[in-house]
This record gives sequence, structure tokens and C-alpha cells, in this order.
Amino acid sequence: MKKLPSSKLNVKLIALDLDDTLLNKQAQVSDRNVRALQRAAAVGIYIVLCSGRAEDAILPFVRRLNLAGLNEGRFLIAVNGASVFDMHERLRIHECLVRPEVLQRANSIAEEAGFKTEVYDATSIYMEEMNEWTELDVKLCNLKGVVVPDYKNFLGKGFQKMLIPGEPEKLLELQKKLKAELSSSANIFISKPYFLELLPPECGKGEAVSWLSNHLGIPVENTIGFGDSMNDESMIRMCGLGVAMENALPAIKDCADFVTEFSNDEDGVADFIEKFVL
Repeated sequence: MKKLPSSKLNVKLIALDLDDTLLNKQAQVSDRNVRALQRAAAVGIYIVLCSGRAEDAILPFVRRLNLAGLNEGRFLIAVNGASVFDMHERLRIHECLVRPEVLQRANSIAEEAGFKTEVYDATSIYMEEMNEWTELDVKLCNLKGVVVPDYKNFLGKGFQKMLIPGEPEKLLELQKKLKAELSSSANIFISKPYFLELLPPECGKGEAVSWLSNHLGIPVENTIGFGDSMNDESMIRMCGLGVAMENALPAIKDCADFVTEFSNDEDGVADFIEKFVL
């Protein structure tokens, strides 16, 4: 980890995780964070929300920032990097899918261990049955929960992400089983202690930021990424500057260039941007 910068950083794109990074414990964006990001957009810096949530679940925070009408606020990265969305064109401009056979095998392994899986599109979460864990995810994401009777065949369409919710200790054991068989076919990680995720291989927030910066003609060294958890790791590593929140996991702090002085509940993002970007 580097020391905090002593001069203004040359930044053209800021990528921001939501939960426990830009959002406080009430899952809200503070006024100070809004003002800092609006000031950054006003001087030509792209502001890109970069979340594990699906597109529709990110839109309330897009509206809170009130930047979508600007060119600098038109893009968002969803599903932990599996989707890059252009809000002006209302179009997914980049997408990665987990192969159907990988989803079906992961579902079988999860079921044998006593778990139920879910898959996503932009508006809904699909599952074989609703239980306390799937209900938790539906509430957190504020998306429609859809029970699919022929779920196993439904997985044959291919999806951007599979999520397996459950008790944290048991998920760690399941993660080992999935990685032992499917590590070459999917990116498998725990995003929150109770959420185990499968993404397409070589797909993550960092890869999506890299793709978007190339699409915009922005050198990757002029990008900055803020995050706190393991689903932010590729973004922290691959952005020109990776910034871990003060409340981030130790592993994320270890791989970051900088750590904010303040947590997500203390406007850590705004404080860093005001001091070192604006």
C-alpha cells in the first residue's frame, strides 16, 4: 500500500462499489458523497457505479446522484462486472454469461449440500423455491423474486450470475467443492459472508472497468476504483489506483494502493475525492 498522495491525482474515471463503500449502513448515499461526485462529473470525470446488483437494483442510486443525464454519468457496471450498461442508449454494451452446463452442475452440487441457487436478469431473481435466504436477497436487491417450476432446464438459457445464499460457515465448505470442480469454468467467490457467487471466468468488476475505459479511450492508469470486499478485488487491482475503504476487509486493504482515512459511514469516498481528486 502506498502513502496517501501528496498532490492532485489525474483521474478520468471513478468506479464505485455500493454496499459498504459509497452506501452507509442505512444503504443510502450521503449528501456529501453526492456533492463530491457531482463536482467530479462537472470537471469531466466519468462516475460509474459498479455493483454486484442487477441493473434495475442500481437505478435508485443512479437517480440519487442525478448524473445519468450527463455523458459522465451514463454508464453503470452491474452483476459484479458481467454487464456494462449505457443508460442513454438503454442498452447492455458488454455482457458475459456463465455457460448453461456450468450453472446446471453448480446447482446439482449446491443441492447435494442442501442449498438452493438463484440466477438473475436485469429485473428479476429466479429460483426453484423461495426460502428465508432467497427472500433475504430479494429484499436486499429490491428486485422481483420469481419461482420457476422447471428451474433446472431454465438454467439452460445461460445467465450472468448464479448466487447461492446460506449460512456462512456452510458456504465456505460449498465454495471448496465448487472450486475443486468448476474453478476453470467460473469465477467463484464469497461477496458477503452469506452470499456465494459464480460469475463467468475472467469476469469481474476490474475487467469491466478495463473494458469500459478502453471503450471510452481512457488510459487505465487514469482510473480509480473504490471498494471494500472480495468482489471488489479485481477492480482494486486493475484500476490505475485502487482505493480500499477504511472499513474494508484486510485482504482488500493489502492489495490496494491507498486506504481511505474514513469509513463508509463517515463519507470516506467524498473525503478522498475532495482531498486528492478535486
